[in-house]
Amino acid sequence: MNVSVGAAGQIAWVLGIIAWYIIRYPFERRAKRVRVVTDRRSGVEVFGLATALFGLAAVPGFYVATGIPRWADYEAHVWAVVLGALCFFAAMWVFRRTHKELGRNWSISLQIRDQHELVSGGPYALVRHPMYTSFLLMGVGQAFLLANWVVGLAGLLGFAVLFFLRVDKEERMMLEVFGPRYREYMDRTKRIIPYLY
Repeated sequence: MNVSVGAAGQIAWVLGIIAWYIIRYPFERRAKRVRVVTDRRSGVEVFGLATALFGLAAVPGFYVATGIPRWADYEAHVWAVVLGALCFFAAMWVFRRTHKELGRNWSISLQIRDQHELVSGGPYALVRHPMYTSFLLMGVGQAFLLANWVVGLAGLLGFAVLFFLRVDKEERMMLEVFGPRYREYMDRTKRIIPYLY
């Protein structure tokens, strides 16, 4: 592997994860001050969140720190690192915009907060779940930034497990709370990829 290109990819990934934490932290603190009126957390959801954290943070973090598993390395290319960095930048942009639009409605798990509102502006005008869009972009970015088959696929797998375990439950909960308004919103938006899915 070309060490300088590979190292650049690893540095870009680390900077992206730091940006992720800086974006998330103030919203996490604020969310604790808003009363939860409906809580649908379950063991399945906790498993999905843990899998996403494992694939998008723990596995690549371990790889960046140790180089393990070396047997799955492949040669890093400048074009891949640039593409990965662009994906990660786009992920952080969507992630930030999503948090800003949600404001006091934000929660890490399936919860409805006091005076919860249906958010349909910003990235929510195009997709119903832009937070998942940002995680998908992170997974794709990780696959290009870190030149290792196991680590690259771990991010996409972590995202997929969380998404498929949770998105249907999330939409059912929103239908229960917002009824026809959410159904109409579903009819005019896609789930995570604008105009496609």
